[in-house]
Amino acid sequence: MKKTKRITISGIAELAGVSKSTASQILNGHSKKFRISDATRDRVLAVAAEHHYQPSIHARSLNVKRSYTLGLVVPEMTNYGFAACSNELETLCRENGMQLLIACTDENTSQETMVVNNLIQRQVDGLIVASSMLNDTEYLKISQQLPVVLFDRHIQDTSLPLVVCEAIESSAELVARVARKHQDEFYFLGGQPRISPTRDRLAGYQRGLERAGVTPNPEWVLYGNYHPSSGYEMFANLCARLGRPPKAIYVASCGLMEGVLRYMSQHKLLESDIHLCSFDDHYLYDSLTVSIDTIAQDCKELATHCFNMMTSLINEQPVEQMQSYLSPKLQWRHANSTQSID
Repeated sequence: MKKTKRITISGIAELAGVSKSTASQILNGHSKKFRISDATRDRVLAVAAEHHYQPSIHARSLNVKRSYTLGLVVPEMTNYGFAACSNELETLCRENGMQLLIACTDENTSQETMVVNNLIQRQVDGLIVASSMLNDTEYLKISQQLPVVLFDRHIQDTSLPLVVCEAIESSAELVARVARKHQDEFYFLGGQPRISPTRDRLAGYQRGLERAGVTPNPEWVLYGNYHPSSGYEMFANLCARLGRPPKAIYVASCGLMEGVLRYMSQHKLLESDIHLCSFDDHYLYDSLTVSIDTIAQDCKELATHCFNMMTSLINEQPVEQMQSYLSPKLQWRHANSTQSID
């Protein structure tokens, strides 16, 4: 099969009967500046349209020293929150003439280093990262070359630009309200304790128990990872240990809740009186027979803040707030959850 060739400015100039410089001036929108006749302009544009000409992004980046691409680094794309944020960021990039390149780390720091280096080699203009790193040393070095914005997760005491959803106080408010009715048993199912989402949501859970007058029980806290299979396994083991479902649980993510619900469905527990709570919301929760009180992140707001902060940094414009903690919304679905705490 004969390999097709993309038409170049030289090819358009030859077909239109003009010089290469004239064709370039027209295709770059400078026909009036160089006093090129309308007839010549129309002829060149017609040839370009007929042959589906698109300017080279590589040539454009050489002229303006920008690639018009952003790199997004997330642990996984199957996670509902990361998928929703990625979708919003891709839309924002596309609407602003940019391209989003997405890489996944699988919560592996070595893989994170590799994919970040790959994105830098592809000359991205900036990096938006949900990092699994325990410190910001490497990203501080990278930020000397190009902007880095951390999102969803914070690295302790970092000075890097940051956009996350507040989790401690919102978790405390949710847990305190539920704990008033379940003082004798209220479990926490979380992901890896080394990363900030688990630490913050656990801190909020503990604060909520104390606010409700409940002494936190270390045996109530279970750790796994943020995959649905981990939620399934933790909940299955808990039910086996108790010989029944727990009275109340706070699940630290939508992915973990997926595993819990799968177990409940398989063992016909969806009609039980267990009080389910979760960080992260999902539109399907409104369609379930079981009620789930949630802390809902606004993924569109999260993505918009990241994008606006990143474009300001790229354009060397001032950023009003370098570290933003966005307020989530509590979604009450249990009928008795709407009663306020004393």
